[in-house]
Amino acid sequence: MSHEPLPVRVAEAPRASAQLTPHRAERVELPGPLVALRAEARARTPDEAWDAVAVLVPGYSGSKEDFAPLIDPIADAGIGVLALDLPGQFESPPLPGELDHRASSLGALVARIVRDEVDAGRTVLLLGHSFGGLVARAAVLAGAPVRGLTLMDTGPGELPMGPRRTRLDVLEPVLRRRGLEAVVALREEAGDWEAASPAVAGFLKLRLQRSSPVALLGMGDALRSEPDRVPELVAALRGRRLATLVVCGMHDDAWPVTTQRTMADRLEAEFAAVAGAAHSPNVENPVGLLDVLVPTWRTWLREDTLEP
Repeated sequence: MSHEPLPVRVAEAPRASAQLTPHRAERVELPGPLVALRAEARARTPDEAWDAVAVLVPGYSGSKEDFAPLIDPIADAGIGVLALDLPGQFESPPLPGELDHRASSLGALVARIVRDEVDAGRTVLLLGHSFGGLVARAAVLAGAPVRGLTLMDTGPGELPMGPRRTRLDVLEPVLRRRGLEAVVALREEAGDWEAASPAVAGFLKLRLQRSSPVALLGMGDALRSEPDRVPELVAALRGRRLATLVVCGMHDDAWPVTTQRTMADRLEAEFAAVAGAAHSPNVENPVGLLDVLVPTWRTWLREDTLEP
C-alpha cells in the first residue's frame, strides 16, 4: 500500500544539530531500569487532544537522543513522546547477559513499558528504528497494546550482507578481545564521525564509550541472526486490527529499500521513502520524516476515536 503524506507544518531542526537538537523533553527513569526522554503533548485544538504518546525505540549503538529533532514537532502536533535508551545503551544499565539483549527479550521489556503507558490512560504509537524495529515488532508479538506500529529503516529479519553487516563482523572480535576503547579508536580511524559537527561527533564518541559491551555484543549477534518473523507479525496485526507503517530513507544502506517495500506489502502496511535520507531520516531529514509520521499518526488516532 502506498502512502501519500499530507502537508504538515513543522519546525525545521538544523541537520548539523542532529542528536543535540534542543527540545523540551525531560530525562526520566522507567522500570527496567531504563532512561528515557519524555515530552508532553501540546494540543493546539480540542480535536488534537488524544492522550496519545509515541514510544520511540532506537537502533543498535543508538540512544534516545537519535530522536531529538522529532520530539518538539511531534509534541506540538498533539502527541506526547517517550524516547528510550534500551538496556546497555548510553544511560540505561545493561541486562546481565548477551542473550538478554536479543530482540525478543528487549521486546518483552518494551511491551511492559507500553502497558504502563496504557494503564496511565495513554494511547501508544510504537516506532522502532533499525534494530529497534526488530525490538518493536517483538513487543507487538509479546502483546504490547499499541494503536499502531511504525517500522523505520528495518527489515524482515537479519541484517543482510553489506557495509553495515561487514562492520559488525569486523568489530565483534575486536570488542571481545580488546575491549570497547579499541572499537572507539577503530571507528575514529575509519572517520565514522567526520561528517558530523564537532559537537555531535563528540557526543557520538561519548555515547559509544558509555555503551555496554555486553549489550553491543548481544544486539550485534541478534542483528546477524534474527529470523524472518513477518508471518507472525501479519497474524498479530490482523488479529488486533493494528495500523502499520513502514518508512525508510530513500538511500538506506542497511536493509535495501526494495526489501522494506516488500515487507510493507507482506504486512499490508503503508509505505513511504524519505528523500534526502539514508539509514537515519530522523537526523538526516527530520522534516521529511515528520511529513510522513505526523499526518499518518493523526489519521490513526482519528480513526480510533471513530470506532464504536
